[in-house]
Amino acid sequence: MREFLDGAAFREMLLCAYEALENHKQTINELNVFPVPDGDTGTNMTLTISTAAAELQRLEDSRVCVIADKAASAMLRGARGNSGVILSLLFRGIAKGMKGLDSCTAAELASAMRSGVDAAYKAVMKPAEGTILTVSRVATDGAVRMAEESPDIEQMLECALAEGRRALEETTGQNPVLARAGVVDAGGMGYVTILEAFLGSLQGRIVSGGVIGAAAETESEVFGAFSTEEITFAYDTVYIMRKLKPEKNLDLLRAYLDSIGDSLVISEDDEMFKVHVHTNTPADALAESSKYGVLDVAKIENMRFQHDALLAGKKPETADSIEDPDSEPEFVAAEKRYGFVAVCAGNGMAQLFSDLGCDRIVTGGQTMNPSTEDILKAVNHTPAEIVFVLPNNKNIIMAAEQCIPLTEKRVVVVPTRTVPQGISAMLNMDTNLEPEALSAAFMEAAAKVHTAQVTYAARDSSYDGHRIRAGEYLCLLDDALLGSSGRLTGVGKIMGKAVKKLKPEFVTIYYGADVKEEDAKRVSDAAAAAFPNADVTLVNGGQPVYYYLVSIE
Repeated sequence: MREFLDGAAFREMLLCAYEALENHKQTINELNVFPVPDGDTGTNMTLTISTAAAELQRLEDSRVCVIADKAASAMLRGARGNSGVILSLLFRGIAKGMKGLDSCTAAELASAMRSGVDAAYKAVMKPAEGTILTVSRVATDGAVRMAEESPDIEQMLECALAEGRRALEETTGQNPVLARAGVVDAGGMGYVTILEAFLGSLQGRIVSGGVIGAAAETESEVFGAFSTEEITFAYDTVYIMRKLKPEKNLDLLRAYLDSIGDSLVISEDDEMFKVHVHTNTPADALAESSKYGVLDVAKIENMRFQHDALLAGKKPETADSIEDPDSEPEFVAAEKRYGFVAVCAGNGMAQLFSDLGCDRIVTGGQTMNPSTEDILKAVNHTPAEIVFVLPNNKNIIMAAEQCIPLTEKRVVVVPTRTVPQGISAMLNMDTNLEPEALSAAFMEAAAKVHTAQVTYAARDSSYDGHRIRAGEYLCLLDDALLGSSGRLTGVGKIMGKAVKKLKPEFVTIYYGADVKEEDAKRVSDAAAAAFPNADVTLVNGGQPVYYYLVSIE
C-alpha cells in the first residue's frame, strides 16, 4: 500500500507518461476520424508533455508541488493544438491543487485531479461530451470516490483507470462522428494512456528511460572512460524533412545512412521524417535525404570537440547555445498602439500577411500546430501595446488564447478558423477603431468568407457515406467533406457545384507548393468561366498540405 506520493515518484510518473504517449502517438493519431492529413491528437499531446519531460530532467527538487508546478508551466508554454491545450490545463489544475505540498495523499491527488478537470472545462466555451474532457472527468470522479474509501494511491489510480477506460469506450456512442466511424475519441485515448503509465510507474511495472535513478556520475567521468580518438563518427546529425511523396518507402535511405554512420534512428509520419545519425559526412546524409523530402530544420554538432571540452571540465558548446549577435531581445517595447501576428504556412501566404500589415508570422497550420510558446515569442517581438493574433486554424485558437496571461502586452485573439478568413480580416484593418470594435470588424469580415480546400486523404476511411482511399484528392467546404476523387478534375467538378450555390462575388484561389503555375492558371480560368459574375483572382500561396485554398465571398 502506498499512502503518500513524493516528488520523485510523481516526476517518474510524468516521464513514463511522456514515453507512453511517444510510443502510442501514431495509434492515437489514427483515431482521428477525418481522413485529412492533420497529424493531430497523438502528436500534439506528445509534444505538449515532452516540454514537461525536458524540464523535469533538469529538476533536482523532490517536493511534489514543485514537480507539478514546473511540469504544468512547461506544458502551458509548449501546448499544441486543442488536445495539447486541454492537457496542459488539466495539469495546471493539478499543480494548483498540489500547491505547498511536499508530498500528497490519495485524497489530495484526487482533489488536485478534480481541480484540473474544472480548469479544463472552464476554458472550453462549449464542452462536448465524448471527448478528453469526458474521459478525464469520469476518471477523476472514480479517483475521488476511491480516495474517500481507501488511502491507497495505487488503488485510487486503478479505479481512475477503470473508470477512464469505461468512459473512453462510451465516447463512440456519445459523438455521432465517432459512432459512424466506430472508433473512440483520440484525446480520451491519450488521457487513458497517461493514467496507464501513472499506475504502471507506481507499481514498478514500467520505468522511464534511465532519467530517474541513473548513476550519479558527472559528464566528465562518463566521457573520460574513452578517448576522443575512439569516436568513430564525429558529427551528431539531426534533421527533419518534409516528404515529397508520403507513400515513398524509406528503407533504401535507411540502408544508405547506416552505411555512412551509426546510431541511426528514423521516425516518420505521413508528412515528415526525422533522422538522427552519427556520421563523418553529414552533407552526404542531407543530400541523399533530399531525394525523399525538403529540409525543414537541421542541427549538426562535432562530438569530438564536445568530448574534448568535457574532459577539460568545460561546458561543451552546442548548436542551441550559440548566441546570434544580431538576435532580437525576448521582449520588444511598444512603438505603436496596435500590432498583428498571423499563423500560416507557405512563403506566398507569409508574404501576403506581411504586405497586409502583420508584424510577425508564425509558421504553422494543418499538420504543424505551433505551440503557445511559438505564438508568445511572436507576440513579445511585436513592437505594440495591443497585439491581435490571427490563428487561422480552429486547432490553434486555444493555444493562442493561452498567451493572454503570459505577457505584459495586451493580446486579442481573433478566432479565425482558416487562412482566407485571416486574410479577409486583415483587408478590413482599421487602426482608428478601438480594440473591441476592431476585433468585431475582423470577425465580421471573416464570417463572410467561405473556405474551400483541396487536399489528399491520409488514410483509407469511410466518412458521411463517402468511401475514401488513401492518396485520393479530397474536397472540403467550410470543414465539411464534399467528396473525393482519384483525379483533380473530379474534385474540381464537385467543388464547382457547391460553390455555384453560394453565388460568389469574389473568388480567390491560393495554390500550394505542390502545384505548378500553369496547372493553377487552368484552374483559375475554369473558375472564371464557371462564375462569370465573380471577380476571380489567382495567388501563389506556396502552402503545404493543401493543393488549393479557395476564398469565396
